[in-house]
Amino acid sequence: MQNDSSNTERYIAIARACLKAINDTASAQGSREEKIQAVYQAIDDAFQAEFSEYRQSVAVMSTVLERIAAGDLSAEKAASLARQTLDQQPDTASNTQMH
Repeated sequence: MQNDSSNTERYIAIARACLKAINDTASAQGSREEKIQAVYQAIDDAFQAEFSEYRQSVAVMSTVLERIAAGDLSAEKAASLARQTLDQQPDTASNTQMH
């Protein structure tokens, strides 16, 4: 696992959610298929929670790109808007390996 603290924390949170789901279902009532589905759901929930920040960042960047692509901004204003957007992005939005 790469030692990027934000990504490491995210990875650990997902792993803990998976382990908790496995432990919770081990002693729970229900069929094997229901238990497997509960673990899958817990994994999905953990990923959704941990990556919501990325989805928000992508939405903001898409809006900025649409404004720039419209061509209504001067080159200086477009560059300024792009810089402002990049400055507001979380450090975890960089293109680094997750684990």
